[in-house]
Amino acid sequence: MKGEVNKIHGVVVFFMVATLAGALFTALWIYEALNLTPMMPSTTTTIILSTSSPPPPPPAPKTLIPFTCPTTNHSRTICHSSLPSSSSPPLHSSHSCPSYFRWIHQDLRPWRDTGITRDMVEHASNFAHFRIIILNGNLYILRYGHCFQTRDIFTIWGILQLLRRYPGRIPDIDLMFNCDDLPLIKAFDYNNNGSVATPPLFRYCSNDSMLDIPFPDWSFWGWPEINIKPWEKLKEELKEGNKRMKWIDREPYAYWKGNHLVASTRFDLLKCNVSQSHDWNARIYSQDWFNETRKGFKESNLAKQCIHRYKIYIEGNSWSVSEKYILACDSLTLLVKPKYYDFFTRDLMPVHHYWPVRDDLKCPSIKFAVEWGNKHKQKAQAMGREASNFIQENLKMDYVYDYMFHLLNEYAKLLKYKPTRPPRAVRWCSESMACRSEGLVKQFMMESMVNVSHYASPCALPPPFSPLELLMILRRKANSLKQVEKWDESVN
Repeated sequence: MKGEVNKIHGVVVFFMVATLAGALFTALWIYEALNLTPMMPSTTTTIILSTSSPPPPPPAPKTLIPFTCPTTNHSRTICHSSLPSSSSPPLHSSHSCPSYFRWIHQDLRPWRDTGITRDMVEHASNFAHFRIIILNGNLYILRYGHCFQTRDIFTIWGILQLLRRYPGRIPDIDLMFNCDDLPLIKAFDYNNNGSVATPPLFRYCSNDSMLDIPFPDWSFWGWPEINIKPWEKLKEELKEGNKRMKWIDREPYAYWKGNHLVASTRFDLLKCNVSQSHDWNARIYSQDWFNETRKGFKESNLAKQCIHRYKIYIEGNSWSVSEKYILACDSLTLLVKPKYYDFFTRDLMPVHHYWPVRDDLKCPSIKFAVEWGNKHKQKAQAMGREASNFIQENLKMDYVYDYMFHLLNEYAKLLKYKPTRPPRAVRWCSESMACRSEGLVKQFMMESMVNVSHYASPCALPPPFSPLELLMILRRKANSLKQVEKWDESVN
């Protein structure tokens, strides 16, 4: 009886300490973000969760990878039997990955104790568009359904580039991939039913009630249907675009341009546009992609859209690939409360990387944010710069590939069986994809192709979150959102 009392007492003390530490940390962080000075004793100790970028990786030996297309259209494209490999062991990494890599452990947590069996993977085929099998560094694909536009093509292309970047370093793998917007694996269906194993399913986003495993989206290698270039090139164009117009010289309004027909929340955003009766400090434009295609995308150059002090991010059918482009703009991102996350966005902090906007009161919330920013220009500008620095430094293609590397390696460790090639699976390689492609598809593939192998190890995967760390991160976000809502309500 005495032992049970001590246990209960220990749990109570733990949560009291966690709660007090979380509240203290959040208060200090909000004050620091807004450049206020709290009255605190000089001896106070603060727990710091760093979001600064790690140091750049050291130079490493690289090997040129051959790539040749057949000389005639009638020639058969042949995949190389194997990619070049190094006889020497890889150099160990001397730098840590960005902190968002820690979510890899959390995303794979449902299978940490059970491992992943062949039956689990086969069950996930009910939700998948295609199956990815990697054997001895070669990629095989088994299709189950059709993906929208070229999502599957550029996702597969990205995995092939990973194999070229780290030849012989990706273990044998068997996984299912869904390329639609909405996550499908409901945690409730499996957490409360021990008789049904959780199927592992990869996709581009997830949310707090789903178990889908986030993976970098296709647009990192290009989105030809709407003329969005591969990320490495576009990221530099956005960086140069930011230099063309200083933040203080930009239009003092919140800007959004996109397809409002994909979701009711976007349709609702149109009400925030300037009218004869209201000016919510927002300039909202509906994107007509059919018309843009006809005009040759002359008015949809993302690098030329960073001309407002504030840019609005709002989800569509689910998460939107536009988030990284908006955050990279040096403008203060007004982020309408999201329901979904991708592989890196859980590392973003409100009132540090972006200003949170209420989903239920979008217009007055946007108006307040713009008025606050125009009144506190240095703070608003600093917040926008913090976000663009995060994107430029922590979302380089080097780190995108390293994230894929670690996610697939950690996933492979959980497999309880040796992957084999299904009878109908077809081998894919860079030559079989790029040589047969045309137009922007081929152009983007050639621009995003990995031409040299890296023999240094990728960045070092940081450890999982401890329960206390995870609690404090979630509490920090929740308290920051609550504080902004209070400021918002005090005005509106």
